[in-house]
Amino acid sequence: MTTENLPLAGIRVVEFSHMVMGPSVGVILADLGADVVKVEPEGGDKTRSLLGSGAGYFPMFNRNKRSICLDLKSESGLETARKLALRSDILIENFRPGTLAKLGLGYDSLSAENPGLIYCSAKGFLNGPYEHRTALDEVTQMMGGLAYMTGPPGRPLRAGSSVVDITGGMFGVIGVLAALERRHRTGKGGEVKCALYETTAFLVGQHMAQKAVTGQAAQPMPVRISAWAIYDVFETLRDDEQLFVGVVSDSQWRQFCDAFALQDLGENPDYALNNQRVLARDIILPQVRALFRAIPRETLIAKLDGLGLPFAPIARPDELFDDPHLTASGGLMDVTLPGGEATRLPGLPIELDGQRMGLRHDIPLAGQHADAILYEIDHSDR
Repeated sequence: MTTENLPLAGIRVVEFSHMVMGPSVGVILADLGADVVKVEPEGGDKTRSLLGSGAGYFPMFNRNKRSICLDLKSESGLETARKLALRSDILIENFRPGTLAKLGLGYDSLSAENPGLIYCSAKGFLNGPYEHRTALDEVTQMMGGLAYMTGPPGRPLRAGSSVVDITGGMFGVIGVLAALERRHRTGKGGEVKCALYETTAFLVGQHMAQKAVTGQAAQPMPVRISAWAIYDVFETLRDDEQLFVGVVSDSQWRQFCDAFALQDLGENPDYALNNQRVLARDIILPQVRALFRAIPRETLIAKLDGLGLPFAPIARPDELFDDPHLTASGGLMDVTLPGGEATRLPGLPIELDGQRMGLRHDIPLAGQHADAILYEIDHSDR
């Protein structure tokens, strides 16, 4: 897809953010065609040098952006930042509440001169008693019930990805696009605020609704009462090859039993309906586990795929580099890491007119585009 045909082509964005949530907002807008200028502190965003689980943050969430380094404590750096904001359609920030306002880069100050500005703040909490607190993805997973639901009883466990940061960023984009559509009608921009805690609450809302419907608090996922009798991870013939299988309807149950010669189960009228099978999990599951334990995983996959039943081999994230679907469908984007090493990382998980969003700007070096950006703001029409 050419740059001109991307849906957000011509939209200018300035991003004052680091870590994951704010950059997630920026990379989604950038992949959709917006011109995103990432403002980094002098020497570069500290996220660039994180170790361990943070080592992938910068490369994953900062492609398709241009970089400029500014010292916001200096008069010249602040002036440049203000010029960028005044020529932009969208501003993204994830500083502590009030930080940018003290620098004259708050919404009230900027919108007085740029009334069409859409100002997106990625925070820990929306307005309320907690809004002064410092939050992280893990903090809100713990206090919002997600860690409780993920780990076994008594052992809260954060999800294995920055799911709240990323999903919170997605909600930020939804708000930005809604404000952009409103601006088409009114000419006015507005403030958008997305937050980690409220995102977590939204994610566990199904469990809150479960309590409201059943009167019983939801149990952690490892010990939950499943909605289906077969909805589990199974061991297969080789010890290191597990497989998830779900049988989620009465017709699938009949298919499953016929395919695996489980006539005693499939023809038993006591198991004909889903809820009957759920109550008989202790009888059904041991038989299925014993069956699968004697069959190679690839044989099970071939049969389940042919039946159209839900299944998934248990994979590590690094195995996705060679996933045949992702590699064939353009799901992985060729990028260059800041150290010069080439790799492939997941692109935006949507198609538009049958095409995936591509790479326009590789992962930027710190301040790489400063000269071009400075030239543009000095010759801007606004």
